[in-house]
Amino acid sequence: MLTTNPFTELFTMIPPIAMQIFVIAMVVLVVAGTIFDILHKKSAKYFFENAKKAQANRKRSVGGGEKIGIAVKTVAHDVLTSGEFCNPMRRISHLMTMYGTIAFIVATAVIVFAYPETAAPEIWPLIWHIGAISVMVGGYWFWFFIRVDVAAEGRKWYQLQQADLFIVSLLATTTFAIIWSWVQSSNGAGVGSMVLFALYIISAIVLFGGIPWSKFAHMFFKPAAAYQKRVTKADGSYENLPSDYDLTDPAVQAKFPDIPEYMGKNPPNMGLGIKRDAPQHY
Repeated sequence: MLTTNPFTELFTMIPPIAMQIFVIAMVVLVVAGTIFDILHKKSAKYFFENAKKAQANRKRSVGGGEKIGIAVKTVAHDVLTSGEFCNPMRRISHLMTMYGTIAFIVATAVIVFAYPETAAPEIWPLIWHIGAISVMVGGYWFWFFIRVDVAAEGRKWYQLQQADLFIVSLLATTTFAIIWSWVQSSNGAGVGSMVLFALYIISAIVLFGGIPWSKFAHMFFKPAAAYQKRVTKADGSYENLPSDYDLTDPAVQAKFPDIPEYMGKNPPNMGLGIKRDAPQHY
């Protein structure tokens, strides 16, 4: 089943052009939904205003070469490996879901546009199935085991909120896709397989059409925010937050006279604080 192209038999019943139009429509929904989400939530306006404010508070200039290095670190740490997650199980779950989604979508596009009338190489149906299965493993692991943990969100698996629209619709899309492929490869195209295909299509419409009400758009904004955060650390503006002062520094004590007044001229080391224990949350 893993190397069987489920669209081959489908295209005997539905013209390939119909599926191609559908895929293009989903791309349009993603672009339009993301733009609407950015304008409606004013996230882009906040981002640029915050960056402008940080630039005014910077202690040093960051050169082009250093910015390239920061961009590479951001891509390697925050994008490719999701290093922002403290919980290793949550990180693995996220990576399985992320890379599975990418593989599933790319394989769908290649099969639908490159091989509508000819047999696709077995590697593409294999990537399509493995991508969907990876999403299901990572997604259901998150939903039934990680999300319900009190160290994370602590919500029951049946408790839904608007932010869950993305993961629920994504899991529905890949789950119905796998079941449709399995039923069709076992029994051929029939009423049952077409019902499952319809559920797969409906789930995809909800996934890509529900961007303004889900967390889908954050995947585009998050890398930019992570990059800007690293730049503010490099130029000393620290996202317009107070610097990490040395409380024993006379200049700091002169600037904040309440420090020597309440803590003495040689304040004791307050310890690791919340960093004392290894983080178990997201």
